[in-house]
Amino acid sequence: MSATATSLDQLIVNSLRFLSVDAVEAANSGHPGLPLGAAPMVATLYGKVMKFHPGRPDWFNRDRFVLSAGHGSALLYSALHLFGYDLPLDELKRFRQWGSKTPGHPEVGLTAGVECTTGPLGQGIGNAVGFALAEKWLANRYNQEGTILVDHFTYAVVSDGDLMEGIAQEAASLAGHLGLGKLIALYDSNDISLDGPCEKAYTEDVAGKFAAMGWSVTTVADGNDTAAIESAVRSAQEVTGKPSLIIVRTVIGFGSPLAGTSKSHGSPLGAENVVKTRAELGWNHGAFELPSEVAGVAVHAHASGDKLVSDWEAQLEAYRASHPDLAAELDLIMSGALPEDAFDELDGLTFEAGKVATRDAGKSALGALANKIPWIVGGTADLASSTKAVVPGGDFSGANLSGRNIWFGVREHAMGAIVNGMALHGLRGFSSTFLVFSDYMRGAIRLASLSHIPHLFVFSHDSVFVGEDGPTHQPIEHVSSLRLIPGLRVYRPADALETAACYREAVSSGKASAMILTRQNVPVLTEHAAAVKSGVSRGGYVLKDAEGAKVALLATGSEVSFALNVADALSAQGMAARVVSIPCLEVFAEQTEEYRASVVPAGTKRVSLEAGRTGLWGGWSDLQIGIDRFGESAPGDQVYAELGFTVEKVVAQVKALLG
Repeated sequence: MSATATSLDQLIVNSLRFLSVDAVEAANSGHPGLPLGAAPMVATLYGKVMKFHPGRPDWFNRDRFVLSAGHGSALLYSALHLFGYDLPLDELKRFRQWGSKTPGHPEVGLTAGVECTTGPLGQGIGNAVGFALAEKWLANRYNQEGTILVDHFTYAVVSDGDLMEGIAQEAASLAGHLGLGKLIALYDSNDISLDGPCEKAYTEDVAGKFAAMGWSVTTVADGNDTAAIESAVRSAQEVTGKPSLIIVRTVIGFGSPLAGTSKSHGSPLGAENVVKTRAELGWNHGAFELPSEVAGVAVHAHASGDKLVSDWEAQLEAYRASHPDLAAELDLIMSGALPEDAFDELDGLTFEAGKVATRDAGKSALGALANKIPWIVGGTADLASSTKAVVPGGDFSGANLSGRNIWFGVREHAMGAIVNGMALHGLRGFSSTFLVFSDYMRGAIRLASLSHIPHLFVFSHDSVFVGEDGPTHQPIEHVSSLRLIPGLRVYRPADALETAACYREAVSSGKASAMILTRQNVPVLTEHAAAVKSGVSRGGYVLKDAEGAKVALLATGSEVSFALNVADALSAQGMAARVVSIPCLEVFAEQTEEYRASVVPAGTKRVSLEAGRTGLWGGWSDLQIGIDRFGESAPGDQVYAELGFTVEKVVAQVKALLG
C-alpha cells in the first residue's frame, strides 16, 4: 500500500499521524494503530470535502464528522488542532490526562469540534444516523424556495469493531430504510481487532450486507490514496436516495514495525518503534513538531469558514424578514431554548376524577408539549400502541419528511443512539419502549446522560402489574438501575397530575430524563392537586399530612395511592402517618437539607414503598418495602399482592417498626 498524494497532502496526512503517535507516547496510553492507518481519510474530509468553520464549531449548517471508532481519538484531536479549532498543541501533549480537553475517547461539550461522545463501539454510527435524520427533517421544514439554510452531510469513520456491534446493524438498517442520502460512512477496513485478525470472528460480506440494507457501497483499494478517497466521497454525495458506505482498505499501524497486527491497536508503539516509523515514513521532525508548510492549513480553514458562515448568515437575515415565524423557531433550535408558551397547553391539561394509566396521561402531556414545540420528534421500538408515546404530526418516512413519529422497529439500542444524535443536532427527541427493555438500550441511555443530551426516554409497563406476561416482562431492578446512572433524572409519577408535572420538569430541565409510566390505571389525586402542583418541582413533597405523625410513607408511582390506603388503615388503628410522594429521587436529593427535613422531620420513622428493588432506599428509609425477587405469571393485581403489597401486610410491618 503506497501513498499517491501531492506533497502538501502527504504532509498533512503525516502531520496527523505523528501528532497522534506523539500524543499516545506522551501519555504512555492510547491507540496509535487507527490514526496511522486512517489519517488519509480524515485529512481528506477536513482538507478537501467538509464545510466547517473552526472558529465557529457551533455553526448550524456545518457538516458533521463522527469518529465512531472513538478509541482513535488522538487522530480527531490532531485534525482539530491542525485545522484551526480551539485545541492548542499543549492539549495534545496532555492527551488522556486529568483536566485536559483530550480525553481517551471524544466527549461532546468538552472539546471544540467534537460532535458526539464516542468510544463504546457502534454508538457513533447510531449518532450519525440521528444527525442525518435530523438534517433531513430540518431541511424539509425550514428550507423555503430560494433559501436553503439546512443542507449538509454527516460523515462517520467506522471500524471493524463498530460494524460487529448489533447496534450498528440496527442503525444501518433503519438508515437504509429511510434513505438517508446525506449520511456517508467511511469504513476503516483493516481486518484487525483488539485480539487479532478479524477472521477469528468476523468474515461476513460487509459490502453485500450493507447493499442489502439499502446502502450504496463502493471500495477504495488503497487507504493511502487520498485522491481516490476524495473521488469516492464526491460520488457518494451524488447518491441522494441512499446512505453510502465507502470501504477503505487500510493497514492498522501503517508505517510502523507493528503494522498489520493487533499489537498496534491499543498500546503505545514504544520509543524505538516510533523512531523506526519516522524513518519509514520520512518524517524528519521531533515530537509534536510540524513542518512549516502546514501552518497555512488552519489559516485557510478559517478563511473559507468565514466565507461559508458569512454567506449563510446573510441568507438567515433575509429569511427572518421573509419567514419570521419559521426563523423564530430555527433561532430557538440553534440556541437550545424553548418557546415562551412551551408549557401553556400542558399546564392547562385537566384529568377527570377516577383512574387513568400514567402512560395515557403521558400521551396527553407529550402531545401538549409537541403542539407548542414543533421540533419534538421521536418514536418507539414497535410499541407505539402500548407505550402511547405518539405526538401529533404523522409518521416520518421518505414520503412524509414532515412526520414527527419515527417507526424505529424492534431496534431499542439504535433508537437510543439515533435520538441522541437527533437531539445533539437541535431536535427535542424522545424514544420509548417497555421499562424492562431499557436493558437493550442502556449504553445509549448512559451516553445521553454523560453527554448532557436533552433526550426524553419514555418507559411504560413499569412494574409487576404487567401480570400474565410473567417475570421476563416484569421490571424489578430497572428503576433502581436507571437511578445508578449519574445525572439521569428518573421520574416515576404517581398519577395523571404528577405525570403532566413531571413532563414539564423533564423538558424544561434540558437534561436526559427517564419517564417511568404505568400500564394499569391508577387513581387521579384530584383532592391533592394543589400539593402536586407545588411539590413535583422539588422531586419530593408532602402529599398528605397527619397531625402527630410518627411515620412517613415514602412512595413513588403506583405505590403512592397504595400508601394513601395504608395511611388510612394506620389512622383507623390510632397511628398517624404522613404520605410523601417522591416522583424524582434525584431532584429531591438536590434540595436543601432544610427542605428535605421539612418533608421528613427528624425523629420520624421512614418507610419506603416501591414495587422494585429496595437497595437504593436504604439511605432514605428505616424500612424498605419492595420486591427483591423476580415476579410470576398471573394477573397483575394478584402478583402485586402475593409479593407483599397488601394494606394488611404493610400495616403489620409498620406497626412492628414503631414497636
